[in-house]
Amino acid sequence: VAHLVSSGGAPPPRPKSPDLPNAPSPQTAAPPEAPRSPPATAGSGSAAPAKTVEARASFSRPTFLQLSPGGLRRADDHAGRAVQSPPDTGRRLPWSTGYAEVINAGKSRHNEDQACCEVVYVEGRRSVSGAPREPSQGQGLCFYYWGLFDGHAGGGAAEMAARLLHRHIREQLKDLVEILQDPSPPPLCLPSTPGAPGSSDSSHLVGPQSCWSSQKEVTHESLVVGAIENAFQFMDEQMARERRGHQVEGGCCALVVVYLLGKVYVANAGDSRAIIVRNGEIIPMSREFTPETERQRLQLLGFLKPELLGGEFTHLEFPRRIQPKELGQRMLYRDQNMTGWAYKKIELEDLRFPLVCGEGKKARVMATIGVTRGLGDHNLKVCSSTLPIKPFLSCFPEVRVYDLTQYEHCPDDVLVLGTDGLWDVTSDCEVAATVDRVLSAYEPNDPSRYKALAQALVLGARGTPRDRGWRLPNNKLGSGDDISVFVIPLGGPGSYS
Repeated sequence: VAHLVSSGGAPPPRPKSPDLPNAPSPQTAAPPEAPRSPPATAGSGSAAPAKTVEARASFSRPTFLQLSPGGLRRADDHAGRAVQSPPDTGRRLPWSTGYAEVINAGKSRHNEDQACCEVVYVEGRRSVSGAPREPSQGQGLCFYYWGLFDGHAGGGAAEMAARLLHRHIREQLKDLVEILQDPSPPPLCLPSTPGAPGSSDSSHLVGPQSCWSSQKEVTHESLVVGAIENAFQFMDEQMARERRGHQVEGGCCALVVVYLLGKVYVANAGDSRAIIVRNGEIIPMSREFTPETERQRLQLLGFLKPELLGGEFTHLEFPRRIQPKELGQRMLYRDQNMTGWAYKKIELEDLRFPLVCGEGKKARVMATIGVTRGLGDHNLKVCSSTLPIKPFLSCFPEVRVYDLTQYEHCPDDVLVLGTDGLWDVTSDCEVAATVDRVLSAYEPNDPSRYKALAQALVLGARGTPRDRGWRLPNNKLGSGDDISVFVIPLGGPGSYS
């Protein structure tokens, strides 16, 4: 399934490799996912076969949209920018989740956002005693999963992450099934399988207990957070291994929600954003990772490993680019330890280009990329240079946890996920106002209300076409980026068991 780009035909020959390390046998593997909406067909003419394959593989939309070939063409139309949502059929997304998306206004050839919504079953790999789990022993776990992936420099990384990241999360949870179902604290060590390497007695390697009189408290919640963090890392490593043979070009920001055992885990790596709107209150569930918000981490890496700067960049930040005539003068600066500013004497090496430059949406790392966390980007180099950007880009997400059991939610309480196309032109307060306006127009038990809300948020950020581009009601420019939105209800008729 990992090698199926779409249902439009056989993919180009690629090296065979499993979707995930230690993939389950065919007898125990989960059923394959449905193919994504059919890809756009190549134009007529005598184009080379390689180009035809690339054109077919370069554009696909989430499976749950169920787009026909005509619907796919409308979804790929930059001029019309039609909003796409799942069809009104008897089968809805889990929890009656609402979803809507729209393509950019010409920023890239295709919509480079991707989305995924799954219900994933996790069968334990082994019991706490270390013995392999028998099929009849215990019950597995089920988690709900939503993911938004904002691609850049191509849609390959976003498409691959949408297909596989939840499987990496499942793999990481397999060792935790019995532990998470046991109310007692997690064991410090998991015993190895009898007869396996490392199962012999190693008590003679343990030092005096006086140095370790207490044990750190580890919660079940932190185990799930760690599983999600590891899954992001393994997903990024798989992209690095397969970037050539599987055409995984570019990179992507990733915003993922996992619901497991009464808690919502929101993992963000990039500049997408999630908020909870609860009884009119706004609860931020993520923060954006940009060159400005992560300046000190980037500067510290450049300070500790100056070889990554290649003699072309300086890890110091200045209010503006320094001119050669200013050598010897004192100018404001700040380094990896500072949040404020101070003066320093300008030296020759300060004339190098700053590692972090620009402000706001124009801020860039090494004058190249405007996000500092995400998946992929293993081939990204500084323009006209061989310096790689990846060492400064982290694949690890920040994970925030929300306990659904601690609050009695009403049908109007929602979790809103959006790529930066939404948040570039829409504030948290404006989203909350739209939530109140749209949901109040529907009956509380109407499951279509959340899709209508997702469509309203996308339309509000896109704007309407006018003589000078897409405009909002206040005549400001609407978002010209791809926009994707999930609206996840937190209360109402659905059962979260």
